[in-house]
Amino acid sequence: MRRILARLRGDAGMNTAEYAVGTLAAVAFGGILLKVLTSDSVQSALAAVIDRALK
Repeated sequence: MRRILARLRGDAGMNTAEYAVGTLAAVAFGGILLKVLTSDSVQSALAAVIDRALK
């Protein structure tokens, strides 16, 4: 009976689910960041900063 209870309490397999959630969050954050950085307003702001830095 103790072995059965020990197996039921174990968290084996949870690591895979945690990695999956972490990977999904990273991909979602990357997609949002890509969308923001490719917007016209952000690109023009970055170009202005670079132009100012090179002068």
